[in-house]
Amino acid sequence: MAIGLPLVVYLLQDRLIFHPLSLSDAERSAVGKRHPAVREVFLRNDSQKIHAWHVDAGRDAPLVLYFGGNAEDVSGMIAEVLEHAPGASWLLVSYRGYGGSEGAPSAAAITRDALAWHDHAVKEWKPKRVFAFGRSLGSGPAVQLAGARSLAGVVLVAPFDSLHAVAKRYYWYLPVDLLLKHRFDSIELAPGITAPLLCLAVERDEVIPPEHARRLYDAWAGPKQWVLLPGASHGTTDSQPAFWQSIGPFLQKS
Repeated sequence: MAIGLPLVVYLLQDRLIFHPLSLSDAERSAVGKRHPAVREVFLRNDSQKIHAWHVDAGRDAPLVLYFGGNAEDVSGMIAEVLEHAPGASWLLVSYRGYGGSEGAPSAAAITRDALAWHDHAVKEWKPKRVFAFGRSLGSGPAVQLAGARSLAGVVLVAPFDSLHAVAKRYYWYLPVDLLLKHRFDSIELAPGITAPLLCLAVERDEVIPPEHARRLYDAWAGPKQWVLLPGASHGTTDSQPAFWQSIGPFLQKS
């Protein structure tokens, strides 16, 4: 039993961390018909086809690279950003196995893809300012990107200090240090990141308690703003008035 349970958790951790939501060609076509101004973008990275949705607000608009939660279909953000942040362009990234992306997700692959999307966007559209936006699991690649590229700012919603720290909260009885393959150690990078940070913490987060966000926030080297979403749970952040009221000005002023 002492060996069996850790082995099972090790083998199943991909299913515990990632919940891919792939979209068929027909489903993606339906999204495009609902939002005719939005287009799909595909890249090849590590011989895998990866997918994103591009919302274009013009050459002078800031560009936001969006990294969603572990069970999120990012096309659901299209209507949100069109309504609440029309002054910004968005690249809504589908992790491997999600949306129209091939392959299987992993922390390493998601990070490599985040860098590839950034470099493609800068070369293709030449935005004057680029932001990373990470929600929950997506805070991992957003911080990795901020540690590797120069960004105008970073927006993090319900972020964690590290997946290791969150895993230890739930699996305190297991040798998490030895078992975890997907680490996303954001707190290790934070002291070296000088990009401005907007951190949206969730008061009643039942998945990633706000103390994980606070540790990351405290370690961040750049200018930073802490916004607590009162009464919000992990899945109700966007319905809080402070959500878009904080994000819109941050994207325009940073």
